[in-house]
Amino acid sequence: MEHVGRVRRDFDELALLPEESWDHNVHYHDWLLRHLPPHLGRVLEIGCGTGRFSRRLAERAERVLAVDVSPVMIRVAHERSKRFGNVRFHLADASTWTYPYEEFDCAVSIATLHHLPLEQALVGMRDAVRPGGTVLALDLYEPTNPADRLWDAVALPASALLRLARTGRSRPAPAVRELWRRHGEHDVYPRFDRVLRACAHGLPGATVKRHLFWRYSAVWTKPAPAAERFGRDRR
Repeated sequence: MEHVGRVRRDFDELALLPEESWDHNVHYHDWLLRHLPPHLGRVLEIGCGTGRFSRRLAERAERVLAVDVSPVMIRVAHERSKRFGNVRFHLADASTWTYPYEEFDCAVSIATLHHLPLEQALVGMRDAVRPGGTVLALDLYEPTNPADRLWDAVALPASALLRLARTGRSRPAPAVRELWRRHGEHDVYPRFDRVLRACAHGLPGATVKRHLFWRYSAVWTKPAPAAERFGRDRR
């Protein structure tokens, strides 16, 4: 509970910062959306923050349920999403929240899973999607081996160049850097090999990849029931 309270306080502060036009998570929004069909029914987002990706999802989904532990994040998300009547922002701690069962076409999480029990969260997202539905996760991992260090060597200059091109400066504003520095003092990221083990357990057969900017992705489609697959094979 102490960890949850600390995360909530951190993100209550971060929610009040002006929204930046680019950051490491925004860089992957289009990439994530390419794994989804143009039209969706219901979508679940775990760790929605101020709702930036929720609004992207709302452009192609009938309904979006977006969950976050920070009440200020939820309030700001509401304020910035007024023109989207198909998004519902819900205040909840995803580590104890009861995930609905097979109600969604997609469950997505961006930079939130490292705050949660990883295997438990992946299983919750897996159970929340219908057969044929998609789980998308983008999160951070701890570099530990030579391959990770090589990604680091590329990521640092790439981050500065991309931020400069998109925002006109090579680093975030000082207030942003300070809040993220304080948050990072108690942030813990899993090793990539642990991510692989957690995905093998929770999302068997998922495609898991390293990416620039200290991130990994997991993409998984829920199999159809055996009887349904057999029926399709006979047609």
